[in-house]
Amino acid sequence: MTRSARVLVLSGRGRYEDPWHDMAATSHRVADVLRGTVDAVGEVVVRGSFPDALDDVDAFDLLVVNCASGRSDPGFDGDDATWVPFHEALRRWADAGQPVLALHQAANTFADSPHWERVLGGRWVDGASMHPPIDEATFEVVDAAHPAVAGAQDGDRARIVAFDERYSFLRVSQDVRVLVTQRHDGVDHPVVWVRDGGAARLVYDALGHDVRSYDSPSRRALLASEVGWLLAG
Repeated sequence: MTRSARVLVLSGRGRYEDPWHDMAATSHRVADVLRGTVDAVGEVVVRGSFPDALDDVDAFDLLVVNCASGRSDPGFDGDDATWVPFHEALRRWADAGQPVLALHQAANTFADSPHWERVLGGRWVDGASMHPPIDEATFEVVDAAHPAVAGAQDGDRARIVAFDERYSFLRVSQDVRVLVTQRHDGVDHPVVWVRDGGAARLVYDALGHDVRSYDSPSRRALLASEVGWLLAG
């Protein structure tokens, strides 16, 4: 990419917000990290998840999804039919191979979309998925050959250390490439993966519960590497 990229950060509100995540704060922190660390990034726009939020998505080079589970009642913020164009715009964008970075609670958003789990390559499953209490956590890079994790170093090790949640027991598709895991109850759980087969170009990154995650240099480096790879395609 020869020009500076325009990035749209979609920040959960209303239908796609929850009481556990300050998505406005994390969305703006992500924007600050991208402006400060990724040379290819120019303008970063943070926008709430309104039904028309993706009407001009083709004017951007990268879509970042930072949305959550939200209200389940179908009449909140408009009925389900009101949101069909929004979800169709996201499906078209992803299926055309346009880059998507999905963060943390994005594994538990857009339950009303027939497309999102396929696009994402995974899902938070109520009653099965969980996380231990938030703490200083270690996330191991298990596929260091992929450029999306090229900068993810803590000292001399290919790992990320951050104050964050460790998502566990997500439902993960067989067609993703797992790059980072965390260990819980003797099991290695995928927390960062990519889809780059066919038209797809997506990174799911389960880190980023709150702004404290982005205080970590290795976590910021991971985010920068992910975005660099997505924009290089």
